[in-house]
Amino acid sequence: MTSAVTSARTAELRGFRDVQRLAYACAEAVAAQLKPGVTEREAARMQRRWLHGRGVRDWFRPPFAWFGDRTVFAGIRTPLGLLPSDRRLEPGMPFILDMAPVHHGFTADVGYAGCLGPHPLHDRILADLRAHRELVLREVRERRSLKEIHEDVDRLMVRQGYAGRHRTYPFGVIAHEVGRVRQRRRTPALLGFGAQALRGLASDALRGHREGRSPLWSPYRLPDRPPRPGLWAVEPHLGFRGTGAKFGEILVVTDSRDREQSAFWLDDDLPHVRRWAEEDAA
Repeated sequence: MTSAVTSARTAELRGFRDVQRLAYACAEAVAAQLKPGVTEREAARMQRRWLHGRGVRDWFRPPFAWFGDRTVFAGIRTPLGLLPSDRRLEPGMPFILDMAPVHHGFTADVGYAGCLGPHPLHDRILADLRAHRELVLREVRERRSLKEIHEDVDRLMVRQGYAGRHRTYPFGVIAHEVGRVRQRRRTPALLGFGAQALRGLASDALRGHREGRSPLWSPYRLPDRPPRPGLWAVEPHLGFRGTGAKFGEILVVTDSRDREQSAFWLDDDLPHVRRWAEEDAA
């Protein structure tokens, strides 16, 4: 690989890392402002305003917020049910802030789980998510197939005693590919998703169907082959009764023969990773 190609690739990864960090900074800033009585719609609006103030004008999917048992999608039967509601935050209630901004043409898809006060069960779920991050990376590096990895993630959730809530997402995805999006000042939305990004994903899905692959890491008709090189937004979501938690971050998959370079998380300086490091230190 020439130095020019390496430099371009490094700059591209930096662009995705920057927007992912921006999204998590937004989540932490908004989480710090949440208080009893705030609705999901208000929390979603707080995320939009924070990001708009830092130059975000386009979205793969505008911000969502889920409070209480809606963190496990209780009562949600259709994608429209995922949209922010009038549910109000209460003391001791778990919450998830979820957003997928596009900034300078780069995309991120993040999920931030928190709680308004102490919640031992929520703490346990957040700790148990670590095993899923490790499993996905390990098995992608082993060139396991999308189907095998998805099944192993589901089995791990069952062993831990959780229900996998990602199956409630559109197409039941646990991950999807992300890429560059042509920068626009404003993009229309469809069912809460940026229309331009959806068109790109649909085009990739159609082309992938013809070629026997898919940009969606979904339990339905998963190809029995490893994830193709590219950037994958991975978002396992665990739930137990009325409490749910998740993370969402970018996994880089390459065609390198070097095991460490064949797959790696784009960034290890993220809230959930820092939390696990602090728990180790304690």
